[in-house]
Amino acid sequence: MSDVVRVPNAKIALSTASVYPERTPDAFELAARLGYDGVEIMVGADPVSQDVDVLERLSDHYHVPILAVHAPCLLVTQRVWGRDPWAKLLRAQQAAERLGARTVVVHPPFRWQRDYARDFETGLARMREETDVVFAVENMFPLRARGNQVVPYSPDWNPVEYDFPQVTLDLSHTAVSGSDAMEMAVKLGDRLAHLHLADGLGVSNKDEHLVPGRGNQPCAQILERLAGNGYDGLVVLEINTRRAASRTERIDDLAEALAFARLHLAASSAADA
Repeated sequence: MSDVVRVPNAKIALSTASVYPERTPDAFELAARLGYDGVEIMVGADPVSQDVDVLERLSDHYHVPILAVHAPCLLVTQRVWGRDPWAKLLRAQQAAERLGARTVVVHPPFRWQRDYARDFETGLARMREETDVVFAVENMFPLRARGNQVVPYSPDWNPVEYDFPQVTLDLSHTAVSGSDAMEMAVKLGDRLAHLHLADGLGVSNKDEHLVPGRGNQPCAQILERLAGNGYDGLVVLEINTRRAASRTERIDDLAEALAFARLHLAASSAADA
């Protein structure tokens, strides 16, 4: 008998948000240097993240594929690509199609986006019929203020119990919401199409996005479960390096995160010699 290492087909990408306050081009450069399989574009305030022509040139220059596009769904990106949430999603879809990205990550609607929220499930279903791009709805978290819990999302911050065929599981968000991340992964089954790999301690309302292994989320166990199940979705390192004391420290964090993901995606099994 000997140990055989089985490595699933899942690719490991770097979110461009992980290099902030550096810019989108820096994410391509660091992904290439460290050996990531590609990048996920966080469409945000950085003009480069919004420009498909420039993104295409960066991908070609660094030989780093763009594997996913994160639509501009944050409060701070409400004006990016216009104010109409459906127009933003369509633009994200078109960007993904042109760039060869498999997935568009989308957040649940905010409660004040009443028309968008009312039609969200049926509208996404219509869009899926017109493209091969996967729309993976991400788990978010409730907000806590003065002892009260406020849910700013509709129908909910947690997409697990809703009829979304593809879901993004974010392990920093499970820390904030106090969710059982492994239970969510089990419930999602094949609907877990996209993983935002990060960690958190869950001791406050802060979305920490720690390097995996530095918090209390079951990052290793979920990767090993996915590996054992033949997961072929995307694993995206979406960590917070903005407090890195230097660029060297930021690079070390990104390298550590990649090494963690590769280690725990490699599932050992016994086989005859």
